[in-house]
Amino acid sequence: MSQPNILLIMTDQQRGDCLGVEGHPVLLTPTMDNIAANGVRFTKFYSPCPSCIATRRSIMSGMSPQLNGMVGYKDGEQWNPPATLPGILADHGYQTGLVGRNMHQYPPEKLFGFGDMFSNKFASVPGENYDSWLEKVGPEGSCGWFGGGVMHNDHTARPWHLDDHLHLTNWTVNRSLQWLEERDRDKPFFLSVGFIAPHPPLRPPAFYMERYLRTGVPDRIVGDWATAPVFGSQNDLISPSHIDLKGEALLSARAAYYGSINHVDDQMRRLLNSITMGGLGLNDNTIVIFTSDHGEMLGDHYAWRKSVPYEASARVPFMIQAPKKFGIDRTSTVNAVATHTDIMPTLLDLVGIDIPDHIDGKSLMPLIRGEQTQCREYLHIEHAPVHQTLTDGVEKYIWMPADGREQFFDLAIDPDECTNLICDPKYADRVTLWRDRMIKELADRPEGFSDGKVLIAGKLYSSMIPGRSITQ
Repeated sequence: MSQPNILLIMTDQQRGDCLGVEGHPVLLTPTMDNIAANGVRFTKFYSPCPSCIATRRSIMSGMSPQLNGMVGYKDGEQWNPPATLPGILADHGYQTGLVGRNMHQYPPEKLFGFGDMFSNKFASVPGENYDSWLEKVGPEGSCGWFGGGVMHNDHTARPWHLDDHLHLTNWTVNRSLQWLEERDRDKPFFLSVGFIAPHPPLRPPAFYMERYLRTGVPDRIVGDWATAPVFGSQNDLISPSHIDLKGEALLSARAAYYGSINHVDDQMRRLLNSITMGGLGLNDNTIVIFTSDHGEMLGDHYAWRKSVPYEASARVPFMIQAPKKFGIDRTSTVNAVATHTDIMPTLLDLVGIDIPDHIDGKSLMPLIRGEQTQCREYLHIEHAPVHQTLTDGVEKYIWMPADGREQFFDLAIDPDECTNLICDPKYADRVTLWRDRMIKELADRPEGFSDGKVLIAGKLYSSMIPGRSITQ
């Protein structure tokens, strides 16, 4: 078999700094770190639109949010991209499958090029989704995935209420191993393995939560520009985007978040262990990519969840490990900005398949091989209706379309974004440069954000760019 296998492993809502190899003070991620040790790690990899649906559309299509039309969160939106990553690979002889967290495709039964799908709620084989499996094998009265009383966006946390082997993280690896065992050995494969963790509900098995309650967690970061919310300003104090958690509530949420990542890491070891991979015939001819769709504020700057432009929300892990013939040096790092839109062209480039002309993602192989130092001057990040952002990984400019507020951060000296430099005279020229870039970037947007000379606040800003939605 000449074509390499491809294993795409994704967590959901994992911050870029939540890796041992990033120097995290307490979090243990040896399996994830091992991918970086045997391949290349991107230190400035950002979500193009920091929430699940928009980012996963970019992975699937190789098209940025600005091109495919979704620039915010909108569920239930049908779309029909000209091509998808699994679809192209299937057309070139790959057996394609998805296990675990799906790509938020709609309708959910539409496979978009995946030959097999086994997710939490839907499966291409009747009855083989996680919810059906748990209902069949779990104890009576367990009430399923949400039976512990913690819901899908809550900051409340508790240990998983059932036996470890019934956890969705464990099931995802078990079902992935089963798919790999049953696959057609005469074809190369593309398998997407998606973990819902560490996305809430924050319920790792007890061992993992207790580990970080015992070892402690880093303090949250609060910038001089951040304002604590007033009690009652949120409609929902349990799944807020802005809240000032303190004491055990803050400790428990952060411990459960780290514990969820640690749990995923240990389960990934079963998938990537040399014994397992060798037994499945994967060791010498498999590309492994690890990433996440977006981050989690985790209380930093009084914020929770994602969508916002700050590093904790927008920057995520991204690593590639490949067989020696691909020339990816072990333990190498790339500091140029890159994004999920680049995954499709990078993989197609790696396996020698032509990259479609219509996509605007960039192959990262010239960066990985040291042939280029950057593939773009800066990256455009946005999320309706909150922000428009530009960054090169060294500086970051943020514009709030609702009221025109601006922020500017020097990430080289302030990676935690604690000091807003927008009014600092020493940075006036840099702010002007980035503002002019944003004016140009938004000049052709139908919302009317820019007239080519100035930014215009107060315009309607919805999750879909008018006239650019790729629908059926």
